[in-house]
Amino acid sequence: MLALEPPSPYTQLLDAEPEAVLPPQPKSVRDCGLPQQLIVELIAKVLYLGGKSHLPVLTTKLHLSINVLREVLDFMVAEQVVEVAWRGESDIDVQYQLTSAGKQRANAWLERCPYAGPAPVTLEAYRAVVDRQAAHAPSLCADELAAEFADDFLAPAVQRMLGAAMYAGRSMLLYGPSGSGKSVLARRLGALLQGLVAVPHALVVGKDIVQVYDAAMHRAPLPRQVRQAPERRSSDPRWVLCQRPVVVLDASLDAEMLDLQPDAASGCYRAPPQLKANNGLLIVDDLGGQRIPAAELLNRFAQAQEMERSALSLAGGYHFQVPCRLRLVFATSVSPSLLLDDTALRRVGYKIPVGALSAANYRTLVRHQCLSAGVAYEETGMTYLLDELHAGSGLALLACYPGEIAGRVADFAGFMGEPARLSVAALDQAWISMFAGASS
Repeated sequence: MLALEPPSPYTQLLDAEPEAVLPPQPKSVRDCGLPQQLIVELIAKVLYLGGKSHLPVLTTKLHLSINVLREVLDFMVAEQVVEVAWRGESDIDVQYQLTSAGKQRANAWLERCPYAGPAPVTLEAYRAVVDRQAAHAPSLCADELAAEFADDFLAPAVQRMLGAAMYAGRSMLLYGPSGSGKSVLARRLGALLQGLVAVPHALVVGKDIVQVYDAAMHRAPLPRQVRQAPERRSSDPRWVLCQRPVVVLDASLDAEMLDLQPDAASGCYRAPPQLKANNGLLIVDDLGGQRIPAAELLNRFAQAQEMERSALSLAGGYHFQVPCRLRLVFATSVSPSLLLDDTALRRVGYKIPVGALSAANYRTLVRHQCLSAGVAYEETGMTYLLDELHAGSGLALLACYPGEIAGRVADFAGFMGEPARLSVAALDQAWISMFAGASS
């Protein structure tokens, strides 16, 4: 029977304060969990590329605490890799530079791996943080869902299915005609994910670096969220405090995008979308439009979600597993029975139809969109829109139309220098501009 390795000091620190979002700041090289040689190489590469630097500048570039850096720099000075270029009156007012021998070593290290960014965290530490954040994720209640979708005019049965799926953390498939609002609805679900998460700048796997933090997907906390977060005066700068991520994949997705992407310029790997979406929401929009069969894509994500692990591989063939703790939403305009077989459909927790609106909800949505676009609402025009334009064309009352109609009415009125009104004439102009072959 294999003996389990004792947890690292870093993991023990995480377990000590489960309510904290950001991990605590390591006080030593041993605490941060990284090999000293890795930190040595990062410091040397930063000094090689940027020249002599103050100690606080190195902390900013490498996202390591002064205590950790000072410990490693003292070793590098003893090994004659770096030297003190200038020393001020305070302990941190110190400039370091490479020695001649240090420059040769740094050049060799850069040729082997050009990465010189923020120090990574270990895979062990990342797993511990992701699993802890998943275990402490706030639950969703009916009032929160009703407040978020108060202006979306969803049928009560659809709202309840969305709420149950989000509450349970089960996958869902939103299906319905194009224009029914599935994509917008899927993104709105991201607003229901409460709480903040810690995202590392990068991971170290063996001798390779995987960049995880992505400013385009990992958004900064809202001011109210920062006020609600537990105070921590000294947190690990290798982690970034973020809102729970919402990652959207569209029809451009192919199989290669689901694995690590080597980046020759930075010398590291870019994390795939399922890794960036940890403790957040992963949306696969337009399911069936990708260059991967829909059933294969669904099964791959559903299996990873069920196992709470995702398999990745490095260019040299080394395979490893990362946490996969996320919510899954698929959206499609194709009938589920035509897109997926029974086995694949069974893997989806909730199948949720998103169809046309009722006449009453459509009328209310038009009124809201007119208000937003500065268009004067007229009941005569609304009746004409329903009874003549929609009924005459056979077009369903889809959620995508009211915003477009109100916007075009405002466009025409602005161009003519007239007040924007939901009149019959204005509706005819808007309708013709929206649909090829339409006539008044």
